[in-house]
Amino acid sequence: MTAWHLLALVIGLVTGAAGAVEIGRRRRTRRARGAGEVRRILLPFAGTAISRRALDAALRLARAEEATLMPAFLATVPRTLALDAPLPRQCANGMPVLEAIEQLAARQDVAVDARVSRGRTPRHALEQLLAGEQVDRVVVPATNDAHAGLSGDDLVWLLEKAPAEVVILRPDPADHLSVSGAGVRGHF
Repeated sequence: MTAWHLLALVIGLVTGAAGAVEIGRRRRTRRARGAGEVRRILLPFAGTAISRRALDAALRLARAEEATLMPAFLATVPRTLALDAPLPRQCANGMPVLEAIEQLAARQDVAVDARVSRGRTPRHALEQLLAGEQVDRVVVPATNDAHAGLSGDDLVWLLEKAPAEVVILRPDPADHLSVSGAGVRGHF
């Protein structure tokens, strides 16, 4: 382990401990003042799977903040079709992932409010969703694969334009854990 890795680990542990204290303080404050507002954490994805690490992070945040997880499948509509055209092939890929996310969230007592958002690109679909929904946080998985979701440019756009806190999580490149709809195929 290099000195940089060790330094990053120490910073991560200190930051995590400070964050845990702050989350506990916020929860006590919210209970004390009786705030009944529902917090929502958006978890957008495109494709047939989502990073397990990003999902786990979103679920931990939702549990800690007593928030609703809002997974959103970003469906890309070809320019040759109307934006509201049926997309059976894409939905056959995205809906099982949403179902798998809902099942994992239910096991952890996290409320879920799933969405499908359409756009010409994943960024456009996310832009449409953010324009129509109020969210407090966006947890987005980052990947090196340009065809597996939001690109680097999309992530920069999200950081600049999102009307919410943004958490971008890129798992270790050797970490290939993901959640797919493989276990729930045939339910639709």
